[in-house]
This record gives sequence, C-alpha cells and structure tokens, in this order.
Amino acid sequence: MTTSLPVPVSFEFFPPNTPVGSEKLKTVVSELASAGPEFFSVTYGAGGSTRDKTLATVSDIAALGHEAAPHLSCVGSTKEGISEILATYRAQKIRRLVALRGDLPSGTATAGEFRFASELIAFIRETQGRDWFIEVAAYPEYHPQQRYARRDLQHFAAKVKAGADSAITQFFFNPD
Repeated sequence: MTTSLPVPVSFEFFPPNTPVGSEKLKTVVSELASAGPEFFSVTYGAGGSTRDKTLATVSDIAALGHEAAPHLSCVGSTKEGISEILATYRAQKIRRLVALRGDLPSGTATAGEFRFASELIAFIRETQGRDWFIEVAAYPEYHPQQRYARRDLQHFAAKVKAGADSAITQFFFNPD
C-alpha cells in the first residue's frame, strides 16, 4: 500500500559494496516505496569513486519499478566524461539526475573542467537540452563550507538560472 506524503520526499543511498548489500538495498527500497517517495537517489562517491556501483544501484532500483536518480558530481570531471556518463544513463532510460559539485577525494586538489554545479547544469542543458530532470542541492541555512548566507544564495540562484528543475535538501535522523 502506497502512502501519500504531505511533501515530496526522496530517499538517498550509497551504492552497496557487496552482493549481500545489494540484496539488502533492494529489500529496503521495496519497503520504503510504500511511503510514496518521489524518487530514490544514489550517491556518486568523492571524485566519482563509485561511478560503476552507482550505475548498478540505479539500474537495480529502476528494475524494481521505482524512479532512480544518480548523483552526478562535477568535481574532477571532464565534459567528455560527463557526456559518456549521460549516454550510459540514457541507455538505461534514466532521466532524472542530482547534479552536484561534489567532494574531492581526500588529499586531492581541485581538478576537472567544472568548478561549480551551475557549470555542470549549464553544460547538460547546452548539450542535452531538456532531456533530463535536474535536481540540485539547496541548504535551508547555508552550505557548511560557506561563511556567508548571501553567497550561498547566489550559488543556488546560479544553479536555477543554469537550468535546474527542482531542489532538494537533506535531513538526518539521529537515533540518540
């Protein structure tokens, strides 16, 4: 039985590292689906470190009949690499993305052709048009690495102007 939530909700997962973890994730997705989430998102790992696992997890969720949205991080990415990833997702009939700046792997300097998520979004829109539904990160207070709320709002506005369709925020449950 599907429950209609009062606000749109999605659930985010890290790609599992083992076949047992993959099976557990499928069970959890099936159970959470009864809450009626808009979609399930799958993280990308620092610098794209879980790229293949992200694709496999997104494919597993989609195979269960649920909308899945892979995170797509621009840090350390090239335009060619992003185009290849988008082609792979397109072949899997994935049409929703969570476009993020992302985190660099520990000890890595900034690299790649994109500095900000807004640049990634603009690239996707310029090369792919409106083929993708693009989610972006929003921060109810401000980004933890940002000292000034106004600057954070400017970054958010740039993502919207670049072509974002929707914004998501996060909250965590602490059992303590």
